[in-house]
Amino acid sequence: MSEAFEAPAGAGLTAGQYKDMVLKAGQEPEAFWLEQARKLVWHVPPQQASRSDFTGDVRVDWFSDGFLNVSENCLDRHVRSQPDKLALIWQGQDEDQKESLTYQELHARVCRLANVLRRLGVKKGDCVAIHLPMVVEGIIGMLACARIGAVHVVLFGGFSAEGLAERLSDSGAVLVLTADVARRGDKRIPSKTIMDEAIARCGAESRVRHVLVVSVTGADVPMQPERDLFYTDEVAQEQPDCPAESMSAQDPLFLLYTSGSTGRPKGLVHGSGGYLVWAAFTHATVFDHKPDDIFWCTADTSWITGHTYVVYGPLANGGTILVYEGLPSWPAPGRWWDVIDQYGVTVFYSSPTVVRGVMREGNDVVRSRSLASLRVIGTVGEPISGSLAVVP
Repeated sequence: MSEAFEAPAGAGLTAGQYKDMVLKAGQEPEAFWLEQARKLVWHVPPQQASRSDFTGDVRVDWFSDGFLNVSENCLDRHVRSQPDKLALIWQGQDEDQKESLTYQELHARVCRLANVLRRLGVKKGDCVAIHLPMVVEGIIGMLACARIGAVHVVLFGGFSAEGLAERLSDSGAVLVLTADVARRGDKRIPSKTIMDEAIARCGAESRVRHVLVVSVTGADVPMQPERDLFYTDEVAQEQPDCPAESMSAQDPLFLLYTSGSTGRPKGLVHGSGGYLVWAAFTHATVFDHKPDDIFWCTADTSWITGHTYVVYGPLANGGTILVYEGLPSWPAPGRWWDVIDQYGVTVFYSSPTVVRGVMREGNDVVRSRSLASLRVIGTVGEPISGSLAVVP
């Protein structure tokens, strides 16, 4: 590996400083992780880092004497320091579908939904299922749940009714956010109809009291009186401010299910404090975060990479995230590269699958775009098969 590639160490660190940091983390882990935790805003700052035990009855314990709110860390402190900075840029799969939100605007949208959830009876510790394509409301939903202490479970839009039913029953979700109809290239996915079937499949096991329907395409969908509500109508009734719930660092932030490809899907619980410290630290360090970055992680928010590097890591660091609804090669190869040039994306994080797809399309597709804004490109998850050609 070339010296030029080894030099960037992340978060403005030199290679030497990065090595010193690694050394300190290994020699003094308690002091190191408490130092990282102090970069967040706490209601009660932790005095201890980890008391985890991996012998016998495994116990994972991070910052357990601390209290904080994840939504506050991703929004409120940045509203105070940089209210007009862009927090989120959304580009739909069609060129005329776009939206940009400052930290102040995103905070207001999150608070309105958080107030809706509280009005509909969602309490701290309740589970809310989010079944949406890559639209702004999905990210707002995650942050609104975190704000009131509800546990969110983001469900992949491609799951069947049976797959959704398994996860709804197991999680005990009391409220669902879903779309009328989702877009995926030239296909239309009847999200609301599939969700209705999933809830029906749950039978007596269903705890779902309300379904909030986000109008993605504007299609007419069946609405069950009293249970089903239109998202836009509900948030319009609420105020743009909502007090945040004080949460133990050990309280669950979200539930995320395995794919279920080898049996019944298993729900993995992620806590609040330890998760956010790690998300913010790795985003800043691995991607060399800078204040003026436009950060684009292409992962779906229904996967852990999407949770950490679409939402929580970049927003905890006061960054600007780009969210794109569409596919990389629809309506034509190179669509994602057009988005990079259009918005001046500086950090691009995607999967080996995308890299292999680009290789199949040929170098001419990439060479026909500028991509001059890109500073860091990342990929992770599996080996990239074949040789990688460097496109000058």
